[in-house]
Amino acid sequence: MRRNQFARSAVVEWHATIGRRFMSESEMRIAYTEALFRDVNERIAETAERLGADETEFVCECGDPACAERVPASLDEYERVREDATHFLLVPGHENSRIERVVERPRLRLAVVAKFNKLVARTVRRLDPRADSA
Repeated sequence: MRRNQFARSAVVEWHATIGRRFMSESEMRIAYTEALFRDVNERIAETAERLGADETEFVCECGDPACAERVPASLDEYERVREDATHFLLVPGHENSRIERVVERPRLRLAVVAKFNKLVARTVRRLDPRADSA
């Protein structure tokens, strides 16, 4: 039995209006990790709201799958971050300058980043749990 030599490659081909581009395995892993942490935070926000809390601790939405740091934020601050599917809530210093930039630092332990890498931004928009409810 012959194995596909490319079967282990996680490179995804994208066709954009500017031409053909490829998303690296690293970019894909970061996008999916951050989207997973965003999904976790959606559940945290729902629970906090159900319990009548104004503030809670969210998980850092950085691209490090081993990160377990918490980000204190009000539900209003969290909702402002969620208004843009390319924005994420991070512990300051956890940003990845290859794909995102800090756009806001409302608190000492809270940074809001925006994806500027077009392929990562497209992926996190597609994975946004609120995308279909708009």
